[in-house]
This record gives sequence, structure tokens and C-alpha cells, in this order.
Amino acid sequence: MIEPPLVDIRHLSRDYASGGLFAGRHVTRALTDVSMTVHRGTIHGIVGESGCGKSTLARLVMALDRPTSGSVLFEGEDLFGVSARELKRKRRDFQMVFQDPFGSLDPRQTVGRIVAEPLHVLDGKPGRAERRDKVAAMLEAVGLSPDHAARYPHAFSGGQRQRIAIARALITEPKLVVADEAVSALDLSVQAQVLNLLMDLRDRRGVTVLFITHNLAVVDAVADRVGVMYRGRLVESGPAQAVFARPLHPYTRLLADAEPDVTRFGRPDRPPLSVSAPIDVGVGCSFRNRCPRAVARCATERPELRSLGDEPDLRDRQTACHRAEVLLDAETSE
Repeated sequence: MIEPPLVDIRHLSRDYASGGLFAGRHVTRALTDVSMTVHRGTIHGIVGESGCGKSTLARLVMALDRPTSGSVLFEGEDLFGVSARELKRKRRDFQMVFQDPFGSLDPRQTVGRIVAEPLHVLDGKPGRAERRDKVAAMLEAVGLSPDHAARYPHAFSGGQRQRIAIARALITEPKLVVADEAVSALDLSVQAQVLNLLMDLRDRRGVTVLFITHNLAVVDAVADRVGVMYRGRLVESGPAQAVFARPLHPYTRLLADAEPDVTRFGRPDRPPLSVSAPIDVGVGCSFRNRCPRAVARCATERPELRSLGDEPDLRDRQTACHRAEVLLDAETSE
């Protein structure tokens, strides 16, 4: 029997309105018809450029914002169909780690109070001694010392602060952690430490992570599965290493080609893709103005996510590209 997903995102869209009485009302669609599943005990990556809708998706999964349409099912229950009281009770099961390890921690509070803060909103919150023990155990779990509980955030490095933020997210023993660009503000060596910590927490504690980043190489290093987003839509999904090794969508390939690759030294260059800023193309494929393989169909028909076959490296993968087969043939001939 196949275990149901921890998170089931169905046809999620989010519009934002701007302007006013005199300027006129303008509606921006940040997310369009996004569907995906996140399975228990996995790290599921979401990757894409700034402005592609990654953080909007994170806020909707955390129920910090409401969708224009669609639903987010957590353990089979729609987060936007429950009462405020029930949603508050469920929040212990999903927590978030933010991008900025400096701005996400209150500089006026000790580390112990910061890490223990989520416990105060729980029904039947633990007493002082139990809170102290939980904080000490969680600090040790993320590679810090229980003695650090008495210190303030300014006494720690960026990587240590992000460990504190992760400890705060884990203190309620959540089933899901949403990490929104959690390592992008850190230098490379510290990034590696935090990524290793997330993988260790997945392996030892069974924590499920929705890992949001703009860096495909980071996703390739830590994620089990990945979804690639462009202009508010999911354009490719599948096992992370397979997606990174053999992209099916031209945009995914653009992201992959942006990463250094010593294995291609001395080999012919791939056909270049435009790196110009994306523009709103209306109907059709939103990537066509940057794609060298675009044809007339791309301007009139928006591609939907689809599978390409049952070959071992294509199984369990989807892409939203009319000409994905052409891209595969070109990659094979190189």
C-alpha cells in the first residue's frame, strides 16, 4: 500500500492586487495552478529565479496567506477549510526557517527564550523545567551546546544563528519544515554545514523538508525530489539527481548550465539560451521569448506538465514543454 503524501498541493493559484481608487486596480498573478506532493521523510526542493513564486508557495503551505484558488492538504486535511482554532493546533506540525539568520532572531532575547518560543502557544504547554530540558536537547541536536541558551544572538556566527533558527523550528517536533532560502545568506562552508544538518535531521528524525532555493546545485546535493518553477508555474518535476543530470525543460537546462561543470571542458558548447529578463508574454509558453527551440505552437498554446515515457531516467518525471523530445535528442547527440 502506497503511503499518502504528507502535503498535497492541488491547483494552487494566488493573485495580488495593487493600485487604488485613482491609480486603477492591477492584479498580479504570483502563482498559477501549481500541483505537487511532498512525501514523508524526504527533502523536496523548489528551485527557480527570484520572483518565480517560490516564497509565495512557502507562505501558502504554511497557511500564512490564503490562495485565490486551490488547496493545501496536510495529512489529507485542507488547511484553508479548518477553523482558526484547529489551524493553530495544527501549526505545531509545520514550522519555517527563514532566509536571514540575522533578522529572524530577536536580538533582545536569549537563545533559550527564542528556541522555546513556539512551545508557549501549544495547548498543554510544558512547565519551566521541561522547557529548559527540551531547549537543551534541541540545541545539542543541531550541533550547539546547552550552555548557549543563556547567550544572545549577537554572540554567534551566521551559521550558528541559522542552527538556532532550525532548533526553534524543530522544538515542537514538527512533521514538516519549510526552509525558504535558508542557506543563501551564508558562505559556502557554512552552507555545507547547514545542508548536512538538514540531511541528518531527515535521516535520524524523519523530518520532511520543503527546501526552497534559487540554486539548482544545492538542490542536487540534498533533495530527494525537485520542482522547477518559472513565472509562477511548475515547469519540471522529478527525482533531483535525474533532473539535474538530464533536464527536460529548456529553463531547467539554463539553470543547470549556470553551474560550473568541469566535465564539459573541451566539449562543444550547448546552444545558448537567452539570459535577458523575463517578460509577460500573455498566452502560450511563458518561457518562449528566452528559448531557442520555440515554435509557433509555443506562442498559442500553453504547455501542461506531462510525462515523456517509461525509460529508467524519464520515469516519475514531468515537464511542461511542447518540444521536450527535441531537447532530449539534442542532448543525446552531443
